[in-house]
Amino acid sequence: REGDKVSAAWASYMTNSPTVIVMIGLPARGKTYMSKKLTRYLNWIGVPTKVFNLGVYRREAVQAYKSYDFFRHDNKEAMQIRKQCALVALEDVKAYLNEEGGQIAVFDATNTTRERRELILHFAQEHSYKVFFVESICDDPDVIATNILDVKVSSPDYPERDRESVMEDFLKRIECYKVTYKPLDPDEHDKNLSFIQVINVGRRFLVNKVQDYIQSKIVYYLMNIHVHSHSIYLCRHGESHHNVEGRIGGDSELSERGRQFSTALKGFVQEHHLSDLKVWTSQLRRTIQTAEELGVPYEQWKILNEIDAGVCEELSYETIEETHPEEFAMRSQDKYHYRYPGGESYQDLVQRLEPVIMELERQGNVLVICHQAVMRCLLAYFLDKSAGCKVDMFDLKVEAVNTHRDRPLNAVPPAFIRRNSFTPLSSQDQLKRPRLYSVGNPPHARMSQAPTLPSMQFSESPVIV
Repeated sequence: REGDKVSAAWASYMTNSPTVIVMIGLPARGKTYMSKKLTRYLNWIGVPTKVFNLGVYRREAVQAYKSYDFFRHDNKEAMQIRKQCALVALEDVKAYLNEEGGQIAVFDATNTTRERRELILHFAQEHSYKVFFVESICDDPDVIATNILDVKVSSPDYPERDRESVMEDFLKRIECYKVTYKPLDPDEHDKNLSFIQVINVGRRFLVNKVQDYIQSKIVYYLMNIHVHSHSIYLCRHGESHHNVEGRIGGDSELSERGRQFSTALKGFVQEHHLSDLKVWTSQLRRTIQTAEELGVPYEQWKILNEIDAGVCEELSYETIEETHPEEFAMRSQDKYHYRYPGGESYQDLVQRLEPVIMELERQGNVLVICHQAVMRCLLAYFLDKSAGCKVDMFDLKVEAVNTHRDRPLNAVPPAFIRRNSFTPLSSQDQLKRPRLYSVGNPPHARMSQAPTLPSMQFSESPVIV
């Protein structure tokens, strides 16, 4: 159809066209794990992303799962139900990308047949979406068995069933999929598609025809995540002299209570026998002095420095309100996007911290001694528990000044928003511009919401994730 051709051609050169990430792979290959992790990362860097898990749609359509027979390729009734579930899920994908301000939809299903993938490609072409496939290939029986026992035993498909019967049924379910499974063929049939194959949980990768910046970020992230259990301790530095004086930023030393906190942190590390712990600090004295007390080697990271407050460095909030009232009002209105004159915004800080997130995904046990704004940004990533994080809080029982500030209830938006992360100078009306102009994608006057940053009291530390 002529309209489809125009729409598809338009999408092919629109860098900001919405993207559908299509997962591929046999059951128990970690597709849902990767989907959730990838979604968490993309949302954290400011790209609105949502997972559409086909298993959820199937359970809504078929209330009671009985056995692997449902997944046999010759079970025509079940095959029709499964196809209908996929079509319903794709309609929800369309609503999310066209009407709800989404940028990326993750279609989390096996998608093991070429017919199913052709269906998705036709859907994407019809609506001017880009498609990027993520295929998880694993033939390591130990990894597969561990995934079944760790994840599938607690699946809604198997209420109150013993581990042995779950393992038996699920292995038969996998065999049902193997009958019709056609992996991506990078040499012939699928050479023109954009995809990454993740082989044996990240031991090897095959990347084909990456189209744009977002797809390169997806590849970058998937090549850095490791499927292994480890602990990350996030700890704010001990109380500093500037904290006591109510001044922000700067490079002051620890107060007496700050040094007490350092001693308490050393006791915490010894009590929990964290002998294999890596310790990271910023290049500012208050984090370095906190780490020095531990008596262990530590690494200094400049990108872990506190948010740069520009001309407001080393001022109190009262002084900022008095001497820079417009800046004070703008920050109160939108803390995430507001950028200090000559300094940074929280959005800038998230971009600066991205290499830290990548390294934390790759490393073993790490203690990060950092700052309030930095810790908020890191927590905003790790507090998404749907991606597999278990979070514990530890209070070291050392008194400290509370540096948390509630958002003013009577903040009056100024006429212009300046130095934010959208544009150097623009009115609010100009900011509400359509995300994408293309055939089949009517403009929507909406702005994506800023990520939620955790509220944090000074004495809340450390956190283990």
